Amino acid sequence: MRQSRYSATINVMVRAAEKAARGLVRDFGEVEQLQVSKKGPADFVSAADLRAEKTIHAELQKARPDFGFVMEEQGKRAAKNGSESYWLIDPLDGTTNFLHGIPHWAVSIALEEKGEIIAGVIYDPVKDELFYAEKGRGAFMNNRRLRVSGRENLADAIVALGTPAIGKKEDDYTLFLQQLDAVVRRTVSTRRMGAACLDLAYVAAGRYDGFWEAGLSPWDVGAGALIVKEAGGFLTDIDGKADYIYGGSIIAANPRIHAPLLQLVAQKQEKKASA
Repeated sequence: MRQSRYSATINVMVRAAEKAARGLVRDFGEVEQLQVSKKGPADFVSAADLRAEKTIHAELQKARPDFGFVMEEQGKRAAKNGSESYWLIDPLDGTTNFLHGIPHWAVSIALEEKGEIIAGVIYDPVKDELFYAEKGRGAFMNNRRLRVSGRENLADAIVALGTPAIGKKEDDYTLFLQQLDAVVRRTVSTRRMGAACLDLAYVAAGRYDGFWEAGLSPWDVGAGALIVKEAGGFLTDIDGKADYIYGGSIIAANPRIHAPLLQLVAQKQEKKASA
């Protein structure tokens, strides 16, 4: 049973995420029936993605009419009346999983104020797991406080990752394979689950000890990054800098695992840059 009381901000975000999720769950039930067609499922999921985003946009705009939006499907909408607040929305993170009938996907909403993420919600409706956090108030999953794992050694760690999408430059695949080789040799195991926001949520919950991925957008990581941070985790981009929201890459882990994981991944990055 989830907490019945949220802050006003989290309540608005949860309501929007859950409303969008209801439609997505219905659509998810239809995907399997469309697998007979090559074109049908992809078009259907794209439409489901857009419908969910429009639902979230409408709910949030009604509640906070002056806030701007940074959205995966509909782009950026400017804030109004001097507001410096923006919603970062990924209505369906894990689209490929959704398309293939794999029950691992989520809705992600973050609130950015004056360039800083101050609230985040990730809702996995299939498992009914709601992850959320506000700056300075901790991170939670349903009614349970979240803490990152306490593992201290990479040799004991499970690390999640993302793979380069089709159509990337050859150097991107080469770099990733080098990074993967370095991490696989030094950790107990790796996981590629296909939904970056849930990878981050799982780091916050202590299910994973670390996560890294390149080629990400602000809506992919905004909510998850805050949830990790509020659960006691540490985050940088792959260059070891703090630009993990808009910089296109992220490494998130518990404080003991982050530094050695960053070292493995960044060493390969440096070799690529100097080649």
